[in-house]
Amino acid sequence: MKRLLATLGLCILLSTTAAAWAGGAPASTEGVLIAQAESQDAGAAAEPAAEAQTAEHEAAAGEHAAEGGHGGEHLGESLPLFSVLPFVGILLSIALFPLFAPHFWHHHFPKVSAFWALLLALPFLAAYGGEAVHSILHIYILDYIPFIILLWSLYTISGGILLRGSIVGTPVVNTGMLFVGTMLASWMGTTGAAMLMIRPFLRANKARKNRTFMVCFFIFLVANIGGSLTPLGDPPLFLGFLHGVPFFWTLHIFPHMMACVAILLVVYFIMDSYYYKQEDLSALLNAENKQPVRLAGAFNFLFLLGVIAAILMSGYLSLGEISILGIPVGIESLMRDVILVAMGGLSLALTPRDLREENEFSWFPIQEVAYLFAGIFMTMIPCLAILKAGTAGHAAPLINAVREPIHFFWITGALSSFLDNAPTYLTFFTTALGRFYPGLPEAEAVPKLIVDNVLYLEAISAGAVFFGAMTYIGNAPNFMVRSIAEEAGTPMPSFFGYMFRYSLIFLAPLFVVITFIFFM
Repeated sequence: MKRLLATLGLCILLSTTAAAWAGGAPASTEGVLIAQAESQDAGAAAEPAAEAQTAEHEAAAGEHAAEGGHGGEHLGESLPLFSVLPFVGILLSIALFPLFAPHFWHHHFPKVSAFWALLLALPFLAAYGGEAVHSILHIYILDYIPFIILLWSLYTISGGILLRGSIVGTPVVNTGMLFVGTMLASWMGTTGAAMLMIRPFLRANKARKNRTFMVCFFIFLVANIGGSLTPLGDPPLFLGFLHGVPFFWTLHIFPHMMACVAILLVVYFIMDSYYYKQEDLSALLNAENKQPVRLAGAFNFLFLLGVIAAILMSGYLSLGEISILGIPVGIESLMRDVILVAMGGLSLALTPRDLREENEFSWFPIQEVAYLFAGIFMTMIPCLAILKAGTAGHAAPLINAVREPIHFFWITGALSSFLDNAPTYLTFFTTALGRFYPGLPEAEAVPKLIVDNVLYLEAISAGAVFFGAMTYIGNAPNFMVRSIAEEAGTPMPSFFGYMFRYSLIFLAPLFVVITFIFFM
């Protein structure tokens, strides 16, 4: 009876929501498609060369900016503001269930994720029909699946690399490991560096009592801020590269990054030294049976290089596109994903099983991320569509208020803390181009932005990368690092605990300092 009542209640809720959405939806899907076709035909007649160039960039970038499909901008203009509530709901579930119902969450988090995804998808489909189908297929084919393939390949490959030996996590050793991981992040990606470094970092500190703050600083530095220097470091910078920003232009953010890194490493060293003095690790430091440090599974670095090469290849090549369920997908993007799966598969086949067991490798962290982000990507559709609609959607007051570099830094950053930072970056990147060079083709506008208004591009780029550390969902590796740390026995704070005990305390004041130094 309880299940029947719950099912009836859910049906009533979905029906009511769909009816409310229908009030703001287009009169008919056919009308929408006709209007879109007419609009596209008119644009094609007016400027075919510019559209061809834009389409090429969008395909190479995985069309991150095209949330909502053909009618993405129309969709963002008509979506009601309450359509973002399922996204808020899944964030609150991730934040509160582990805190107040940990047993339930551990066993049922895939169902919770599916609930919020369906709560968005069913009324969305009922109200918007074909346009909603296109939007859902778009975000899963072009965003979610490549996202999970990349995470899986890096997680699998790094799980086959084992650092053996007696490494004791002293403040000097830990600070050094954080610095090395931070520097690696710009060249092998924040996800690659985080997956490579987190297990040795945890193993070095296994005997330490206070480890939670260590992992939080690891997320700040290795999983986020370290990815600032090249387009390989973080997805929004790669997207900027695909839209005409030179590959090495991002070195302009080196002073911003190093200011953050220096301040955070000093704070970390002071905290680690304080806790270290309270712990007695003399037995470990003076042990007679110390084992020399050795690297096992080093051949997996070849597979990591293969992953990096595949990502670079997908950015430089343009091999045309094919349609998958009506979604245009770049052939180079498909080649990249096939290579990533092959690299992960080779690592899995060639790495001895006992080495992975010694490395405490399991599939749970990647499974948790896959289930939760399946729901997050679905519920994120209205948020990104409304944001993409710009001044024509509910985000108009926010878009209109963004005028100065300080605004671009904080608004891009704040939204990147919760939403996919790639489309957020592109939204404000396009806003800056349109504000300074209206009507100018992107190929001409981007060089002018770099020369005449470089501070705005620096603010957008730094905000999109740095603020990913503010929440567990701000950047891909954050949740993975948290899950790996918990599985290794390190207690980690809840979603809000991470924000209120760590990121808001350490990062928010830091970003204020960065604002005064670079963006005022």
